[in-house]
Amino acid sequence: MERAKQVSESIELGIILALVGGFMDVYSYMGRDGVFANAQTGNILLVGVHLSEGDLQLALRYFLPVLCFAVGIMASDLVHERMSSAMHWRQVTVLVEAAILVAVGLLSADCNILANCLTSLACGMQVESFRKIHGRGIATTMCIGNLRSALQSVDDYIITHNRGFLANGALYFGVIAVFVLGAVLGNWCLERFGLSSIALCSLLLFAAFLLMFSDREARADQGAREVSDELE
Repeated sequence: MERAKQVSESIELGIILALVGGFMDVYSYMGRDGVFANAQTGNILLVGVHLSEGDLQLALRYFLPVLCFAVGIMASDLVHERMSSAMHWRQVTVLVEAAILVAVGLLSADCNILANCLTSLACGMQVESFRKIHGRGIATTMCIGNLRSALQSVDDYIITHNRGFLANGALYFGVIAVFVLGAVLGNWCLERFGLSSIALCSLLLFAAFLLMFSDREARADQGAREVSDELE
């Protein structure tokens, strides 16, 4: 599989983001009152459960992260449309996400609702900003879509015997595996460093921010021009 021309669609960046995705979800669920930062389907389900029980306070605990997740998606789209600085708009969103998670790590257990809202906001920004790896639609904050695409690729290989489908399946399964690794890392850090452990995600996201300064597309164009000059 060739390297992606855009760093925002590279395997390297996808690994970092999938690690962060798994970490965020286990952090909010295990460390912040059983709320999902990424899997908003679970939060929506629990909103319905607690509404049926007449517990509006608990329903609100799960509804607010859903709302903040939606705000994160919209915020990323607005950055995309309005961004005019020297940095790529995805660099801006990943830097903002890192800053948000720094703030989350500073919040005590008494502020779990705010912490979960901010984490879901960051997750919404990530899921909207980074939707592809090597041109394939892949999520780095949840697994169900990746699992469906992985199994579809396996079926396509069985039907066509085209090895390209095996490579696609391996890519999807790989992202799922890294997400699980992020969850393992998140739980391990929570047990040892407590609520401040989310700062590791900020460090990973800052690494992603720096990685995105690499302009592969420009280097590829330069290489093509050099080859063309040699042939002439």
